[in-house]
Amino acid sequence: MTEDNGSPSTADPDQDELGARLFRRTLLGAVGVSAIGGLTAGVLGLTGNAAGPRTVAASPSVPATHTADHTVAAASPSASPAMDHDALAEAAVKAFPAKTQGYGLEELASKVVDGVREFDLTCDAVKWEVTPGQFFDAVAYNKQVPGPIIRMTEGEKVRIRVKNNLNETTGTHWHGQKLTNKMDGVPFLTQPVIKPGETFTYEFTAKPFGSHMYHSHHNATAQVGRGMLGPLIVAPKDSKVDPAYDKDEIIILNDQLGGVTLNAKGFPATKPYTAKVGERIRFRFMNEGQLIHPMHLHGMPMQIFARDGYPLPQPYFADTINVAPGERWDVIVLAEEPGAWAFHCHILGHAEASTGMFGMVTALIIS
Repeated sequence: MTEDNGSPSTADPDQDELGARLFRRTLLGAVGVSAIGGLTAGVLGLTGNAAGPRTVAASPSVPATHTADHTVAAASPSASPAMDHDALAEAAVKAFPAKTQGYGLEELASKVVDGVREFDLTCDAVKWEVTPGQFFDAVAYNKQVPGPIIRMTEGEKVRIRVKNNLNETTGTHWHGQKLTNKMDGVPFLTQPVIKPGETFTYEFTAKPFGSHMYHSHHNATAQVGRGMLGPLIVAPKDSKVDPAYDKDEIIILNDQLGGVTLNAKGFPATKPYTAKVGERIRFRFMNEGQLIHPMHLHGMPMQIFARDGYPLPQPYFADTINVAPGERWDVIVLAEEPGAWAFHCHILGHAEASTGMFGMVTALIIS
């Protein structure tokens, strides 16, 4: 028997197009995008994109766009003295949201067999476009970065078959789940490696509920950094333990594949989020990178109610929340004031340079 998970996908092309229209109408007014095509090309040229599509191989050990002291290097381009910062910054904003090939976070289909919910994951090598024209050698689950959303319900028995289509060994860890030791996904400690062409089957009972993750735990700096990561969402049996919300959004932070990214895309190719006045949006922040990322929303506070999947004894309000590697934070945002509101990492070198905004920047667009 095949079951529908009953949850809307976060990767909705119609929503992306709606976001694009709302953003341009809200922020750009009467100025047309076509008028700044040359400036946009200039911005892309400074980031290595003007010459057309190119493939960049990611470093297997150190984030490719960071120096040893974690300062941003190649990911934050600088304008030459002859370049006009205002024009470049405006062009970068007007290019948002730029189209790129591929988008992650599709809902992973499942079926229930003899009372066990079953999923199938594959590990694949792919070319991933992070910003327009800039492709990277990635490793991915089901050929997408981040990997598909795996949803289950607290207390449910699950079976996940992981097939390795890579030319290297791997293993998959279910970050945040309480399970038997042999299902923890750490090669040579709890299981043998999954060799190329092989399949390893993980079985466990979904607990605790909340926002969790799955990722490689073998050659992890390279494999997770290059894209082997995804969200594992466990719905509570009692929905009343969560606050009410109208939309559910996932934001996965990373800082290796293509530089600093939100859901494996860098501004202006990041996804805008949309809401109507009065709607409540749940944002699930997940840090799969190697650096801290203080996420900041302009214009309105976030109500922070869960950390690492566990409800906080007392929710609190903040406009900036620091997300460390491995952490998950759940927040509610009440959409109050219409407009296009900046939403970005507040380590400024992860978000803006002399050529304008880049990397970990998106917008919440309220209408």
